[in-house]
Amino acid sequence: MKGTYVRVAGTSRHTEEYMLKELILEGQNRYFDSEPCQGVEVTDDDIEKLCRDMKEIALKNTLDDSEKRAVCDVTRNVLLTWGVLKEENGKLIPTNAYALLTGQQRRQPVIQCAVFKGTTRAWFVDRREFDGPIQNQVEAAFQYVLEKINMGMRIKGIYRQDIYELPVGSVRELIANAAAHRSYLEPGNIQVALFDDRLEVTAPGMLLNTVSIRKMMEGYSKLRNPAVASAFAYMKIIEKWGTGIPRILRECREYGLPEPKLIDFDGDFRVNMYRKDENAEGSISAQTTQSPTQTVLDHVNREPKLTESDREILKVIFQNPNLTQKNIAMELGWTVDRVKYYLNKLKKSDVVRRVGSSHKGHWEILIETEGLNGIGFTMPSPE
Repeated sequence: MKGTYVRVAGTSRHTEEYMLKELILEGQNRYFDSEPCQGVEVTDDDIEKLCRDMKEIALKNTLDDSEKRAVCDVTRNVLLTWGVLKEENGKLIPTNAYALLTGQQRRQPVIQCAVFKGTTRAWFVDRREFDGPIQNQVEAAFQYVLEKINMGMRIKGIYRQDIYELPVGSVRELIANAAAHRSYLEPGNIQVALFDDRLEVTAPGMLLNTVSIRKMMEGYSKLRNPAVASAFAYMKIIEKWGTGIPRILRECREYGLPEPKLIDFDGDFRVNMYRKDENAEGSISAQTTQSPTQTVLDHVNREPKLTESDREILKVIFQNPNLTQKNIAMELGWTVDRVKYYLNKLKKSDVVRRVGSSHKGHWEILIETEGLNGIGFTMPSPE
């Protein structure tokens, strides 16, 4: 045999040119996104605009007021540290990460989104393509999925509460991870496909050396695009490197969905997030002829099932309802983002609500006293 071959999915295949380039970079401990981008010029005004845009996104994705105040400015020195810019002979050079974040890559990738009828790609129902800076593509693709999946509602007093059929944090994480970890040497595009039974997110690029699906499920990560990942982490598009897949698995489990499937095939990486099986024994849909939206509505109207993490947060709130999200995180030894996730979940389930501002308000537990029996503490008796 002549040429270079790699092992993919248990078979040997001839190495494509882009694969060989990536293998060479990996062997030299270099990264494509940190390499100088040919044909792209950068000015002081360009740098300032990118820094402003990134901070604006970071503030938009930060919910807590105290955390908003902690969002620092991005400077050219920060971009140099990340690898978004390089300095050669006293001149600033844009890297491929800079081109991707500003939509100037010579072959700027896009995210392709589609809805298919049934469980195969035989029939299109709808399709869209999102271009521009990759961080904008992620948000646009995420909003596309939200528009297409089922959503129920719940009325609490005069307020309407929307409940999606899939955990939206995990949907966003899947798309963001695909953009942060895909191979940008491969000419293909990220594909986000919605079928009757699943959401399918496919990213170009085989898994890097030492990375396996088993390790990923346990939280192992090896950065393919560290400059892009640093920028995404600052903008709160991804939280922490390596935590995405375990969090997605946990959220789907808590949502009552089948476990997502991770697939490494033919040089690409795919994650399938499954929708509720309407024919499964004991499922809500198997016992009713209602529409999918009504099914979701019935599901959320049931008594909320509290996880161990839910109970820990409720216990802290019960003991001191005046705590902020940051205070709760300190009490539990969690990250603030993790506290936000569970509080948002509890608020959507009408278990708790925040009264007043994020700093001077307080938390109220909305479920009946009897509903707290499994939390590990008892409500005080009236004197």
